[in-house]
Amino acid sequence: MADKIDHIDCRILEELQRDATQSQRALSDKVGLSQNACWRRLKALDASGVIRSRTVVLDRKRLGVGLVVFVMVKTRYHSAAWLKQFRTHVASIPDVIEFFRIGGEYDYMLKIVTRDMASYDEVYKRLIEEVELETVTSFFAMEAIVEQRPIPLT
Repeated sequence: MADKIDHIDCRILEELQRDATQSQRALSDKVGLSQNACWRRLKALDASGVIRSRTVVLDRKRLGVGLVVFVMVKTRYHSAAWLKQFRTHVASIPDVIEFFRIGGEYDYMLKIVTRDMASYDEVYKRLIEEVELETVTSFFAMEAIVEQRPIPLT
């Protein structure tokens, strides 16, 4: 799909990343298309899978979940069965909002958002209870400098 996206599609996607709640009329005005033409392009982007979902960005602190922890995991196991079990286990922990398999010194990185240190301790205990891990290292965010940045398209 990347080779079929033109500059107008990029404008639509940039605007949606800024505000996915804006009206069809506002979006079409911002990208310089009629509402029908904008709607057709939007439907094509949806159908192709370029747009996976439309969400809102919440204020963690106002919701009482201000602690962000980046957890780095090393494992001795790299079998398909172990990975399936680990993915399923991590996906069952709602505080894990992002989960990556990475290259380098560590094998996996998790982004956890929770209320406080005691809540993180509960998440940690749950993380290590079902799957054997070699090393779990936690990094606590002190301040979010840039967060939820739109994907650059141009």
